[in-house]
Amino acid sequence: MFTALASQLAGVLKRITGRGVLSEQDVADALREIRRHLLEADVSVAVTQGFIERVRERSVGAIAVATVSPGQQVVKLVHDEIAAMLGGTKRGVDFASVGPTVLLLVGLQGSGKTTTAAKLARRLKLEQKAPGLVAADVARPAAREQLEQLAARVGVPVFGGAGSGERDVPALVRDAVQEAEKSRCRTVIVDTAGRLQIDAELMDELKTLRAVTSPREVLLVADGMTGQDAVRIARGFHEGVGLTGVILTKLDGDARGGAALSIHGVTGVPIKYVGTGEQLEALEPFDPVRMAGRILGQGDVVALVEKAAATVDAGAAERLERKARSKQGMDLADFLVALKQMQAMGPLKQVLGLLPGVNARALQAVKADDRHLKHVEAIVLSMTPDERANPAILTGSRRLRIAKGAGRPVQEVNRLLEQFQHMRKLLKRT
Repeated sequence: MFTALASQLAGVLKRITGRGVLSEQDVADALREIRRHLLEADVSVAVTQGFIERVRERSVGAIAVATVSPGQQVVKLVHDEIAAMLGGTKRGVDFASVGPTVLLLVGLQGSGKTTTAAKLARRLKLEQKAPGLVAADVARPAAREQLEQLAARVGVPVFGGAGSGERDVPALVRDAVQEAEKSRCRTVIVDTAGRLQIDAELMDELKTLRAVTSPREVLLVADGMTGQDAVRIARGFHEGVGLTGVILTKLDGDARGGAALSIHGVTGVPIKYVGTGEQLEALEPFDPVRMAGRILGQGDVVALVEKAAATVDAGAAERLERKARSKQGMDLADFLVALKQMQAMGPLKQVLGLLPGVNARALQAVKADDRHLKHVEAIVLSMTPDERANPAILTGSRRLRIAKGAGRPVQEVNRLLEQFQHMRKLLKRT
């Protein structure tokens, strides 16, 4: 989402850090450019103006300090203020000390509320919070069925919503929360109904639900692709029902990022999670400091390590390393295991974007097509176990058969085998 903005800010800050001495005019010119880029990224005018003024005030002292590069100090100021604009510190879910923690998910139709409920349940299950889901949307056809299908994939129970004719939503939710508590759920996620727009009927229903369930958190699920509309929606829900946090979806999209940079500044409500893809595992806790680093091309090594720890099988990785360094070396079956572990970490460009020093412009130039990994997987899966274990037996006729089985050109099979042999030699040397 922040690719264009990150590229523009990187260009401005590179010019600042490249100078040994900075004048107030240099900083003023840079801030003027940053202001323009933020407004082009659809950041709120008030939020942008406040950001620029704070950086300008703090940069006066930074220019005067001779012991540290003034340019680097200004970059740090920009980083700190972007982090402050995004909320300052990481804010997780506030869990109740006694009884189940009720999380009320609210939002408009199409924001991804039901899918986000399942994503959040999956994450909380991994954190040993024993989540349960409540289907409170009786208006949308098949809403409960959708939630049940997603919940089955995550392995969590669904309560309430049985009987499509049920219209007393508050009573339904109250009974569902009680049922979840009896089932020893420590966290109850309520998937409420949405509307096409904010209206009095929606707000009245949510206010009643809030009074009935006494939720620990009221989380708005907002579509990050809608730009300043997301900010307007957040303000409307906050004024109407009182939000405690926001879950911003579709952060992997190509929107300009103004919603993420404006929501906290306009409403004072923290962003607690972000959706980074369509998969159920694509929900991350939002950390303003680390996100500021990503925007400025400083990477996010902590997120990379967390992603690897959550997706990579440590035992399998250790076995692969031992085999790669052995006299025999790794075979194509091992290569397939490594490939699947890499795919589990998410889109390749998204993973590369977490590395320090990989700026947005360089990332755009990288031809990282995730479909290519699928093609490679299809080629390896089209081989017999013997062929994977001993690629040397792959004659021309075998390679042609594999290419047909994978639906790829035989030249692609040859290229893969050449690259694999080269990689195996390099691994043996290390």
